[in-house]
Parts: sequence; C-alpha cells; structure tokens
Amino acid sequence: MSFPSSPARGRPARLDRARTIRTALDLLDEGGLDALTMRRLADAMDVRAGALYRYFATKQDLLTAMAELMVDGVTESTRDGDWSERTARLARALRTALLAHRDGARVFAGTHSTGPNTLGFADSLVGVLREAGFGDHDAARALHAVANFTVGHTLEEQAALRPGEGEPANPDVLREAVAAGAYPHLAATLPALTSTDFSADFEFGLRLLLEGLRAVRT
Repeated sequence: MSFPSSPARGRPARLDRARTIRTALDLLDEGGLDALTMRRLADAMDVRAGALYRYFATKQDLLTAMAELMVDGVTESTRDGDWSERTARLARALRTALLAHRDGARVFAGTHSTGPNTLGFADSLVGVLREAGFGDHDAARALHAVANFTVGHTLEEQAALRPGEGEPANPDVLREAVAAGAYPHLAATLPALTSTDFSADFEFGLRLLLEGLRAVRT
C-alpha cells in the first residue's frame, strides 16, 4: 500500500506574508522605490506574480505593510522626561526608522497604515500631550504637525541624497543659480542653505515646533 508523500518537515513555506514584506524591504534598500515592482518581488520570492495578490490586493497594500513594519519599535523608551522631551524622542525615533530604509519616507508618506506600530506611535504621542494638559483637539493636531514635519523633512533629506546614489546633491547648482540672479539674502545665507547637516536642520525645526506647542499649551 502506498501513501501520498507529505512536505518535508521544517521546510519554510514558499510564500508567507511576513517573509514577503521583509523581502520587499530588502529590495527597497537595494534599488529604491522606483525599482520595486510586484514582478521583481515575485522573482525574488521564486513565485508567480499572481501569488503575491493572495496577501496584497495592490502594490499600495504592500507599501502600507512595509511602512507598518518600518516603524516597529518607535514607541520604545518614551516614558522619561517631560512632555517636550518625550515628544522630541518620538519624532527622532520616527525619523531614524524612516532613514533606516532607502526611500523610507517616500513609502511611509504614501500610506495610511492602521496597524499596531503606526497606531502605537500615534497613541503614544497623543497620550504624552494629553497627559501634559493639551486638549483633545490640540493633541490630535499636534500629532499631525509632528508627524508631517518629521516625514516631510526626512522625505527631503532622502531626496537630497538620491541624485548621487547616496551622495548629497551638488551644492554648486544652487550657488550658481543664486549667483546668476539678484538674490542678496540667499547669497548671504548660502553656507547654511547648502549645508548637508540634516540632523541640525531637523533639530532646529523640531525645536521651533515644540516652542509653538508650548505656547499653545500655556
């Protein structure tokens, strides 16, 4: 008597949702968002492209899942300090998470995940502000302000690096454009405008945002 053969024990499933998302992030880091296609992902997974739609109805669904995984852990270590320090720590953690992946901010900006990592970040930030005395509406708007500033800044930061495949954009382009016209104020501030100290720029903007929130709170 013969029996049907069974799959080898211990062999990983050929396709599963978690591995697909991790592979997609690897491809993102390798070639950037523009090079990430469902067909390329399917080739990397050694499956037919149609098999991916078992888990992701569209590429946008895949990007949303990728964004959700990227922000895993951003709510850690947020209990110490006053509300402004905790808010700043959350903003920095979000920026760090997005910078950890090539075009990370582009992926995150185009999605609206309702997964536990994204909602956990939002809930932590709103909670910090409500505990500090902000009203519900102000806390919600502050969440938008902090998240939009962080994602927007990181989006521009990564875009500035893209032209030279990881190298900053050539500052001479801006210098020549300013020199060719009547822009005395830009000319006076060119050293700062052409700086690639993105962290300093981020901290400056974050400080302004926190000072504005402090004024609203009082």
